[in-house]
Amino acid sequence: MENLSWTLEGKVAHVTIQRPPANALASGLIREIDAVLDELEGNPEVRVILIKGEGRFFSAGADIKEFTTIETGEEFSQLAKKGQDVFERMENFSKPIIAAIHGAALGGGLELAMGCHIRLVTENAKLGLPELQLGLVPGFAGSQRLPKLVGRAKAAEMLLTSEPISGTEAVQWGLANKAYKEEELFAKAEEMANTIAKKSPGAMKAAIELLSYTKDDRFYEGVMRESDLFGDVFVSDDAKEGISAFIEKREPDFKG
Repeated sequence: MENLSWTLEGKVAHVTIQRPPANALASGLIREIDAVLDELEGNPEVRVILIKGEGRFFSAGADIKEFTTIETGEEFSQLAKKGQDVFERMENFSKPIIAAIHGAALGGGLELAMGCHIRLVTENAKLGLPELQLGLVPGFAGSQRLPKLVGRAKAAEMLLTSEPISGTEAVQWGLANKAYKEEELFAKAEEMANTIAKKSPGAMKAAIELLSYTKDDRFYEGVMRESDLFGDVFVSDDAKEGISAFIEKREPDFKG
């Protein structure tokens, strides 16, 4: 890995983007994200994934210099498709993924963050899709995920003006979950990750699958699948442990 590193702290995998100065999303970095997901998916010790950026930014966008080496529209399409596939994989990943965003999440950086299940930001972070400033459009499904999160009108405003919003505004718009002061972000993100990591892995996997149905408004299909998964989870050892712990007023010890 040239652009990423990860460490396991308790049951939380801390994944750090390390591509100074802006942590730009080159095709190599996207491939490394995919490879790291392979490692984390098969690691039973990992319950939650926390993604952050090293240095000044979470990720300030795609690698524009790499764009100059691409000659055909087909090559651009293939680059976009790879990013779309990886971020779709993140969105449907069996383990919760949290993005801790400081500095900026712009363009591809925001598209990466939108592929995560939870987004935590600093109050003064900048989030946006500035591609139209380059005569481009988002390529990693940003034009589709953004309206699902903030609504069509707000998404149109962000796309067409190319102006970023602050972390505080991102929470108000529904793009981020919580905003913190700069010095608090990583500690708060780790605290949330550890809280989530105590939950049953099987139940978390089922919940993530159920959330995926809402993305395409497959409500009734999702409801039917929910009843199936509720039954599957309910008879698991973790469910029995969770119920016993609740009754006995203690912390559950989920085994997955």
